[in-house]
Amino acid sequence: MGNFLSCDWGTSSFRIRLADAVTGKVLAEEISGTGIAATFESWNATGDEGEEKRTAFYLNIINDHIKKLEAKANCPLNGVKEIISGMAASSIGLINLSYNLLPLDVNNPVIQTAFIPANGNFDHDIWLLSGIKSDDDVMRGEETQLIGCIDPSRTINNELFVFPGTHSKHISVKDNKIVAIKTFMTGDLFDLLSQKSMLNTSVEKSTLDETTHLNAFKKGVKDTLDTNLLHSIFKVRINHLLELANKKENFNYLSGLLIGTELKDLKATDVSQINLVCSSNLVNYYEAALAELNLSTPVRTFRPGWVDEAVVRGQLKIANHLNLLA
Repeated sequence: MGNFLSCDWGTSSFRIRLADAVTGKVLAEEISGTGIAATFESWNATGDEGEEKRTAFYLNIINDHIKKLEAKANCPLNGVKEIISGMAASSIGLINLSYNLLPLDVNNPVIQTAFIPANGNFDHDIWLLSGIKSDDDVMRGEETQLIGCIDPSRTINNELFVFPGTHSKHISVKDNKIVAIKTFMTGDLFDLLSQKSMLNTSVEKSTLDETTHLNAFKKGVKDTLDTNLLHSIFKVRINHLLELANKKENFNYLSGLLIGTELKDLKATDVSQINLVCSSNLVNYYEAALAELNLSTPVRTFRPGWVDEAVVRGQLKIANHLNLLA
């Protein structure tokens, strides 16, 4: 079957990989901050109109990344088929595909697709994957990642999968089917508060490497249990004005407040297991928050490296089920 191009085009990032179409092994990858949101802004700035021109604009961006990928792979990629998941199928993406209704079987996934054939300017057939929706929530991309995380031989009776990010997703799986979604604007709100609110002069980017930073983060998580979030957020400003904490400690305190608010309802969850599906830059924060909340439900953390390549495996599982790469 050869290779295929696996593209995960999210709101704030772009990642394309050359992968083996049998094993899913990643052979080369190209990562960029050219997410769908920035791409849509650039498209609007051209002043052009019409779906055909917009599609061509987006394909040119993909082409540029494929050329970089060719250099890394040290081989031509002419004619290699491509699968794209994420926000590329949204109203600000390549083509706006309607969402699939829940439930969705994670082992036999039937997801709506759109086919974009190769042309004189773009030498790759593309299959675009849609997202899924419940009665009151939506997601695009995480379902593919989840499908790639799950061992087909494993039966999931009643578990929750937590996907941290700009818009964190909590995904409920029962009897091997995705049955519910909850979205939390954790990362988005953190960026707004730390960069564009009055709090931006009271925080300074840091990590959890130092004990004082970790303790500040834990305090933020703990404060969400018995204080109002809107009041707690202002404490970041008070900490600075009254010299109760330095800016790096404040950064982590604010992070703890928001992540703690996202996760605190899990203390009352009735699932058999919570699965943390987290990339390397966030795993320490979410593990520390879950530990501080002292949940009675067991927590399993997927390896960040495994998580990072889950999209490839998920796309391949969907492609094989729908016979897209034949």
